Amino acid sequence: MTAHISRRLFTLLPVLAVVGILIFILGHSMPGDPAAVMAGEYATPEQVERLHQQMGLDRPLLVQFWEWAGRVLQGDLGTSFFLKMPVSEAMLGRLEPTGLLTLGSLLVAILIGVPSGFIAAVRRNSLVDRMLMGLSLLGICIPSFWLGILLVLVFSVTLRLFPAVSYVPLREGPLSTLRSLLMPSFALGLAHAAFLARMTRSSVLEILGEDYVRTARAKGLREAAVSLRHVLPNVLVPVMTIVGNSVGSLMAGAITTEQVFNLPGVGRLMISSVSRRDYPVIQGVVLGSVLIYVLVNLSVDIAYGIVDPRIRQRSR
Repeated sequence: MTAHISRRLFTLLPVLAVVGILIFILGHSMPGDPAAVMAGEYATPEQVERLHQQMGLDRPLLVQFWEWAGRVLQGDLGTSFFLKMPVSEAMLGRLEPTGLLTLGSLLVAILIGVPSGFIAAVRRNSLVDRMLMGLSLLGICIPSFWLGILLVLVFSVTLRLFPAVSYVPLREGPLSTLRSLLMPSFALGLAHAAFLARMTRSSVLEILGEDYVRTARAKGLREAAVSLRHVLPNVLVPVMTIVGNSVGSLMAGAITTEQVFNLPGVGRLMISSVSRRDYPVIQGVVLGSVLIYVLVNLSVDIAYGIVDPRIRQRSR
């Protein structure tokens, strides 16, 4: 297992290197000039050129890349053109709402999706199965931003049960933070719950057809015991794979959800940075998101070996 983890950690380096090159090239390929945006509409060409020199944008692109890559290897993501502060500090200041929103959405997806898919598979072709799969199809089709607006209109404007568009930091009270994130988490996590339900159903149906499940039933075990002892442990591996892959989608979906609910997270920081062509922030946010996604999937790989000893034996 240790050798497997070491190999996965080693593969992180080329992945991050390729991602770094791509985001640097794509970021600097965007139309627009951050110096012109910062100087204002009525700035003279001389003023814009002076800002180019101050921001280091007058140097060749390859030189800028090597300087940026060297700083990244030392843990320095650079300084924001507009915020006038280190990119790492700007990201850390916005990390709490985005992290809690992603975690809350993931919990919504797991708590709704896995039981729904399991029940639908056990009750295959029944009315319950058709209803759950119909609702899951509806959940996949509903955009998260549209659902978020609908939730605000119903539960905030009409019923006044939850705050409409505000975020309460953890330091001001965990319960208040939970109330401010319930609707955003549900809006973002519902589509992933629907997808997870359908994938869980397919995995459970496949396992229900295995020989060891038929043998357990032939021995006279109750259906509940068969499900808990033989089906559930074996369905955890494909479910964990889907959950790990969902983290990237949830982080991407958090951008629009934060806009709808006015959450001061990394997604809103990314949108404002793109509109202002703040290259260091764009590169830092994308690189940090990729690193989190890869580390989460590495954690899922480690969990495979804990849940299924056969995987741990193959990795030796």
